[in-house]
Amino acid sequence: MAGGILDGLNGAQREAVTHDAGPLLIVAGAGTGKTTVITRRIAYLIEQGKARPEEILALTFTDKAAAEMEARVDELVPYGYADVEIATFHAFGDALLRGHSLEIGLQNDFRVLSRAEQVIFLRDRLFDLPLQRYRPLGDPTRYLQSLITLFSRCKDEDISANAYLACAARLGADADDEEKLDRAEAQAELAATYARYQEMMARNDKIDFGDQIVQALRLLRARPHVLNAYQRRFKYVLVDEFQDTNYAQFELVKMLAARHGNVAVTGDDDQAIYRFRGAAISNVLSFLRHYPDARQIVVTENFRSHQAILDAAYTLIQYNNPDRLEVESGIVKRLTAVREAPGPLPRHWHYDTATQEADSVAQTIRERVEVGEWSYDDVAILVRSNDDADAFLRALNLRGVPWTFSGNAGLYGRPEVRIRCRSSTSRAARRMRTASIAGCSTFSRTPSRSPNSAVSCRKKRAGRSATS
Repeated sequence: MAGGILDGLNGAQREAVTHDAGPLLIVAGAGTGKTTVITRRIAYLIEQGKARPEEILALTFTDKAAAEMEARVDELVPYGYADVEIATFHAFGDALLRGHSLEIGLQNDFRVLSRAEQVIFLRDRLFDLPLQRYRPLGDPTRYLQSLITLFSRCKDEDISANAYLACAARLGADADDEEKLDRAEAQAELAATYARYQEMMARNDKIDFGDQIVQALRLLRARPHVLNAYQRRFKYVLVDEFQDTNYAQFELVKMLAARHGNVAVTGDDDQAIYRFRGAAISNVLSFLRHYPDARQIVVTENFRSHQAILDAAYTLIQYNNPDRLEVESGIVKRLTAVREAPGPLPRHWHYDTATQEADSVAQTIRERVEVGEWSYDDVAILVRSNDDADAFLRALNLRGVPWTFSGNAGLYGRPEVRIRCRSSTSRAARRMRTASIAGCSTFSRTPSRSPNSAVSCRKKRAGRSATS
């Protein structure tokens, strides 16, 4: 059976899959089969009798990735994966909390609020929050999104409301001029708001996505019998895409793996692009510091790209030195193409403005399609953020190039919802809000007609009153 599990693996992958016990860091670049290594290792541990399925925990970041891992393990292990715990970090934390909700003062049927629901939750309780400078009279809801982002980052870094309050108090005590005092007062207001938010959420049996991790940590720290039960259960803990973990998630991994020490993570610090949502590249760099006896395996055979692309990417990433694992650990991470045939060198086009760039790209696409070199389905334009796509979409439209946009601004990026949430509750603001919503592209109404419609409605109401 082991022969089948190990079939098709290169030397580095085979080493990682067959690693016996103890901490393991698998440094695997883009396209080198990180997920393959994780799933094959799960199957290998079961097949070799090193662990029963229920003694293995595999954590990843998306439902799609978790489903893919489950499917692969099911194909490799004859009797299925039913008892292997394969989940996202948040799904695992949620299950942990629901199984022990009363231990932390929550009902078993607590609700997890999305970001949109968090905005609504805070908006409906806006004047219950201890806000002054961050609740301007002219636009009381202006900072709601920023507050939610702040609370989320606090949870990413495992900072409790009490810790934030204590930090703000220290800033106030140490303030020796007006600037420092003003900063301390601002932080005190934010810390108090964070604490009130947590109180209101708990009172209403609600949590947010960050709570699924930090409340799980709180549970394990406060209830040793719960921690011991999970530590005894999971002999092996595996984490995919470890570079995407934040501080709190790494703390959870360390706690769960503390008893047996069999923690294996795959990751690549060069692919850490989610710092904006709390991912900590330091987790990869500090793994070896926390586990000084950890084995380190580097996987460098790439199955996705040709060599010219890999060489260009490697040259570019050198500008991140010396804050890279390759420099700190003295390893070689340069990728080698093993499947793709040689291809053309990447080309760099430089422009003075974003508009010039978008125009050139759109024109190039149209010209190449017209001469039969490309088809529209051959082309993808990658942008850093949704806003960066606007110039390209306009340029494509002007040249009649069909396109499909896969970005999603979310519910609170929709113009009609954004207008609704930013408005205040006065009668005049409601009239302006209605006019603005009717005039946005979603409802295909021109702004010039909206005030006339409002006037018309008032005239009709007045006419009905006069005849009644």
